[in-house]
Amino acid sequence: MPSRRSVDPHELRDAVETVVPWLDGVAERPPRSELAPAVRLSLRTLQQLAPGHSVEVRVPPFAAVQCVAGPQHTRGTPPNVVETDSYTWLSLATGGLTWEQALERGDVQASGSRADLARWLPLLRVSGRGASEV
Repeated sequence: MPSRRSVDPHELRDAVETVVPWLDGVAERPPRSELAPAVRLSLRTLQQLAPGHSVEVRVPPFAAVQCVAGPQHTRGTPPNVVETDSYTWLSLATGGLTWEQALERGDVQASGSRADLARWLPLLRVSGRGASEV
C-alpha cells in the first residue's frame, strides 16, 4: 500500500511530465524507473482527493489504492474495483482520455456501484491536457 504522506504537487507534475511524450505518441514507453513514480504519485493523489476505502483502483504492476467514501471492504475481492494499465491511467489522470471514453473502448474495467471515478479526473493539467490542477 502506498505511503500516506501527502503528495507534493511539484513532485507529481515532474513525474508525470516525464512520461507525457509517451502519452502523446511521440516517444517509446518510458523505463519502469520513470513510469512507476508517475503512476504511484497520481494514484496517491486520487486517494487524497477521494478519501475512503470503498473502491480499489489497480494499475498493475505499479500500485493499487483504496479511495472513495462509503462502506469499507476488508476481506477478499472488493465489490468496487477499477483496473487499467499504466498508459490508460495516466491518460485519464492528465485529461488525454475521459472516463467515458476509456469505458467505451474497454480500456478500464470498473465493477460496482461506486466505481465511477469521472468526478475526480483529470487530476492535473500537463501540456494542454486536463481540466483541474492539484
